[in-house]
Amino acid sequence: MKPTETSPLLFPQPTSENIFNNPYDIHQRKSGATMTKIRSRPPQVTQRKIGIAEVLGEAKETCKDCHPLTPMICVTRCNIWKLKNELRKLDRKMKNPKFMTNLLNTLKNRRRLQLLETLSKGRYSMIRLQQKLKKLGYYHSRRTIAKEYVAPLIEVGLVEENHNNYHTTVFGCKLNELIKDFNDIGQLLPPHSECYEEKTVKALFESSKTYEELEFLIPTESLSRVLKRLHVANLITKDDQNNYIFYFNTRRDPQQEKLSPTEKRVHQSIPEEGITAKKLANKTNISLRRTYKYLRKLRGKKLTFKRKRPKTYALTKEGTQTARLLEKIRVLLIEFAQASAEITTKPLGMIQQIPVPNVPKKRREKPMQILAQPNV
Repeated sequence: MKPTETSPLLFPQPTSENIFNNPYDIHQRKSGATMTKIRSRPPQVTQRKIGIAEVLGEAKETCKDCHPLTPMICVTRCNIWKLKNELRKLDRKMKNPKFMTNLLNTLKNRRRLQLLETLSKGRYSMIRLQQKLKKLGYYHSRRTIAKEYVAPLIEVGLVEENHNNYHTTVFGCKLNELIKDFNDIGQLLPPHSECYEEKTVKALFESSKTYEELEFLIPTESLSRVLKRLHVANLITKDDQNNYIFYFNTRRDPQQEKLSPTEKRVHQSIPEEGITAKKLANKTNISLRRTYKYLRKLRGKKLTFKRKRPKTYALTKEGTQTARLLEKIRVLLIEFAQASAEITTKPLGMIQQIPVPNVPKKRREKPMQILAQPNV
């Protein structure tokens, strides 16, 4: 029977040709009493992006109708098996409590990001990677490339090595799509850190925080250093009115007190949300020294009171972009963690059902017995 061609279950991303490196998959399907070979086409690039959960759903349906002759067909030629195997490995890596920290520190390196982008386009040997980096202006030995740049990518499940060739995993391809246009993450955030900076950016992305509120999230001995780094990187900003004394009017009726024209002008110039003495002086066109004098008189008449506003920190435009990137990475991790958990909850033998041939008993031969040699 002439082989028929069908479209395989693939990960339809622009870089999917590198995710599933085997161009042809051979499976066998039962059609009545005959077995029909099905040769799948190479990965097709599509514009529609689907998630890993949808891919696994389609893979489950495909595996139900797949009946390979031997398990080696799954191991060597089945793209679905390769995807599930990657997810099992990723699940073991994600069980590390410091996985997120290691992942972010790995990404905060321009050369690693360049390698991730290169490997998402195809398989590369170490020699070809070295030549690729030389074209980009990075001159390193193959030992340095393997130890300092490729090994960290493998450790967090972004890259895999097979027969001395390196390629990105499905997780690595998806993550590369998120960060390929954001190569400054290594310059904005410090490498080899405990990721307190990322945690602070994430907290400020939700809302502005005071110094005291951030102390509940970041260790006190590290908070000042973290805020300074983020401020130097132009990721956070402090309000100009932070840590100033603000003056407010009380509910007391000013008609009950005898006020001079200047005192009345100062009292009427204080807004409901409060104001600093410096801004009040500019607003009333009175010197700062005289402004403090009239404020003291108004406080003595219980018409005003002062309150110290605590320091608050907020994100800049660059900080907001960084926070959105971190949120996308977190969502991607959750998506792959759920997919990995779905795979690992099933026994390995149930992932791919291998039919056992029904051999008649009369054809079975007894195993050869190895006779022990007598001691000489």
